[in-house]
Amino acid sequence: MRNFYKASVAALAISAVAGPALAQDSNLSGTLRIISDMSNPAPRAVMEKLAAEFDEMHPDLTVELDIVDREAWKTQIRNALSANPPDVVNWYAANRMLPYVNAGLFADVSELWAEPQMEALASTRGAMTIDDKQWGVPYTYYQWGVYYRADIYEELGLEEPTTWEEELANCQAIIDSGRACYAIGTKFLWTAGGWFDYINARTNGYDFHMALARGEIPWTDERVRQTFANWRELIDMGAFIEDHQTYSWQEALPFMVDGEAAAYLMGNFAVAALRDAGLTNDQLDFYQFVQINPDVDYAEDAPTDTFHMASGAQNPEAAMEFLRYVTSPEVQTWVNASDGLGQLPVNAEASIGDDKFLEQGFEMLSNNAGGGVMQFFDRDFPAEMAAIGMEGLQEFMVFPDNLDDILNRLEDARQRIYE
Repeated sequence: MRNFYKASVAALAISAVAGPALAQDSNLSGTLRIISDMSNPAPRAVMEKLAAEFDEMHPDLTVELDIVDREAWKTQIRNALSANPPDVVNWYAANRMLPYVNAGLFADVSELWAEPQMEALASTRGAMTIDDKQWGVPYTYYQWGVYYRADIYEELGLEEPTTWEEELANCQAIIDSGRACYAIGTKFLWTAGGWFDYINARTNGYDFHMALARGEIPWTDERVRQTFANWRELIDMGAFIEDHQTYSWQEALPFMVDGEAAAYLMGNFAVAALRDAGLTNDQLDFYQFVQINPDVDYAEDAPTDTFHMASGAQNPEAAMEFLRYVTSPEVQTWVNASDGLGQLPVNAEASIGDDKFLEQGFEMLSNNAGGGVMQFFDRDFPAEMAAIGMEGLQEFMVFPDNLDDILNRLEDARQRIYE
């Protein structure tokens, strides 16, 4: 569906977003064409409001918005950027940008990132950078971390761990109480990817993890083996629920709800499901995945949605102003509010809704993610490598003695896929 906002903007309820940060160039003119995959009801309303508000701010500019199905956009984006390209599109950060950067379809927006206000988005700069240039801007993300049963920790006299040694000690106390340390469901594989992301990034650092994702490091490298050695410490002590390969992530939630497991490494989207199942804020809490190697800074999984200017943009001046607009703290505040996306603003100067988990996630990602922001295993790795890799990660969790075969298989895939 195509929407032209000049004719309808007066009918839309646009909330005022005042302040000098939104003092845009009033001389913009012509048409700004945007293609967005924000097709679900709440995101669609946000996207329509963004377009209408930006249109209203610029009397001589017409904003033309196409909203397409989110799944369909994954196969349509290349053609859309190649033939009669729009000015701005939605996409994702990190390696998900790489094919379109390499094909010359995304524009270099490093000029924008050099402006002082962009320091407030520094936590995602690495995720927007390829070849030392920035290729888009983020507008929303959400945290991953360890959600745990605070009442069980209190019962056992445990504190939130900050080091690997404390994590292992807590886990042993939980096992001794007759519980599993962690719920997990790996039937659909990606949850094992989250564990690898964190243990590898905490063992070897963000740059190493991303180099592995780009195919620059062999899976048989001793540093990768150290990641699996650390992970195996938990597997060998029985930290995870049994038969996790038979459960989806949702099907594993009852283990935590019923108190058979004490924690879950998961994205913030799990909170609503845990609350719906009956757990209260007093029973639930959150901590940042612990430090393993003190020589590497904290890197976090925080899947990030982005806007990009097409290299063939017909109105690059308006496109750049739109990117500046959607990264401002005022806009990111209402875009991510509970009546909007219900997620986290990337801009560290933005405000968030009154929810303790969003508050903790925002504090963590804004002030304690200096190592970088990862996009998650199946976004950071190319699709074929991610699929083969996650199969190997799940197999390792069930059959850790298969590690050599798994790593050799992944290395064979790396040499084929990245050639």
